Amino acid sequence: MSASNTAPKTVMQRFLDAVERVGNMVPHPVIIFLILIGIVMVLSVLLSLFGVSVTSEVINPETNEIEQNTVAIRSLLDGDGIRFLYVSLIPNFMSFTAVGLMIGAMIGAGVAEESGLVSALIRKLVIVAPGWALAYILAFAGIMASIAADAGYLVLLPLAGVAFLTVGRNPLAGLALGFASVAAAFTVNMLIKPLDAVLVEFTNDAARLVDPNANVGLASNLWFSIVSVLFLTVLIAFINNRMIEPRLGKYVPDKSSETYEEPAAAKLSAEESRGLRFALFGLIGLLVVFALLTLPPGAPLRDPATGELIGSSPFMNGLITLIVLLFLVTGWAYGIGAGTVRTLSDVIKAMEKAVTGLGATIFLFFVLSQFVAYFTFTNMGTVLALSLASVLQTAQIGALPLLVGFIVVVAIIDLLLTGAIAKWAIFAPIFVPLLMKLGVEPEAVLAGYRVGDSPMNAITPLNAYFALVVGFAQKYDKNAGVGTVVSLMLPYTVWIFVLWTVLFSIWKVLGLPWGV
Repeated sequence: MSASNTAPKTVMQRFLDAVERVGNMVPHPVIIFLILIGIVMVLSVLLSLFGVSVTSEVINPETNEIEQNTVAIRSLLDGDGIRFLYVSLIPNFMSFTAVGLMIGAMIGAGVAEESGLVSALIRKLVIVAPGWALAYILAFAGIMASIAADAGYLVLLPLAGVAFLTVGRNPLAGLALGFASVAAAFTVNMLIKPLDAVLVEFTNDAARLVDPNANVGLASNLWFSIVSVLFLTVLIAFINNRMIEPRLGKYVPDKSSETYEEPAAAKLSAEESRGLRFALFGLIGLLVVFALLTLPPGAPLRDPATGELIGSSPFMNGLITLIVLLFLVTGWAYGIGAGTVRTLSDVIKAMEKAVTGLGATIFLFFVLSQFVAYFTFTNMGTVLALSLASVLQTAQIGALPLLVGFIVVVAIIDLLLTGAIAKWAIFAPIFVPLLMKLGVEPEAVLAGYRVGDSPMNAITPLNAYFALVVGFAQKYDKNAGVGTVVSLMLPYTVWIFVLWTVLFSIWKVLGLPWGV
């Protein structure tokens, strides 16, 4: 790494250095996924020949009755599999939502960055916030960014690296802190977000298998989520300050690199200050417009059927649009005030520059989307998840150990199936009724799922944004690779998983309310 540290290294630091060296020996991520595609093809053929399958109970959506459902491994090289491979190449990529989110977010973020708004805001934050508080502020912002779905990956991660660089701290540490806060705590927030509506819907369907009158509300995990946000904010910042930064040491930039940028002075110029005022005016104007579109009864962005604003309303489902406009409007307004963006052509050029820089990532996403689609087609992830669930289901243990075992199973499966919704669709009909029969409220099962689902997101290369983090890391260290990111994120993953599970267990033992 581009750092110097003469202090003796601890056993853990030496272990992480070894993880980094081994990890960086692996091939390019595209090659990795091509190899994984080959492995999935071979395994799908072998497992299907041996008739590997698993049977579980599911809910018939038409009759609302329990039925037996058998899921078998499907071969990618039989007739159906070959037809799927042939016709799905482009649909697999087009349905990979991470691509659209990334391009959309970068269009707005590109204007904000090119105009100078991002740099000015970070330096303003550095001036206003005490140095000791920077890690805590960024960790909190990263966790709260999940309200905008995946946009936090694209916005907060690069900002965290630049913020650390601006104050003379190692930008790789800032990048790791941002990634941990966005990815490893993705399922909790202090606000109700679109993901909650989907998770609660699956929970209610599963709970009604035992109690037809069961009803879990959108805020059923709110108290646990709020405490988790505060707890994880402190934990993530502590890990950064005590483990990650001491290992990385002082950052020594490679000034000969084409990507090297001289850190801007912390003090803001008169033009930059005027630009920030213009950006504030633009933000206020945008908020007024969205207030008119959301607050009045019957407003266009409310749910047309129920009139609700929170939940599955157009406003919540389209939050990425608000994020794009937020950066576009404030970036353009800043540029006008600071004199850095004067015409519409300047805005368009900033957008083009942002999208142009995504070429390598888009190609990687193309290959990654094929792997995800092929893996899903084979049913291997579903069979594995149901098999592990069956083991826990038949284990003669108490409710709390079963809950902890459930959290562990979710974490293991998250290394292969990173989608929070897809996994809960599999697990909810199994574990919610099982634990309800043991006297466990469905809210507790959902809270346990939140704990198990997130921490592994920070170390699995199957996370759609993992490769993006590798790219961000290479901006500060041209030798950075998969091993670099894994070694940075491993302490976060381990400690967040362990201590968050402990918090969950204490909450359950004390009988505290999970939410409203």
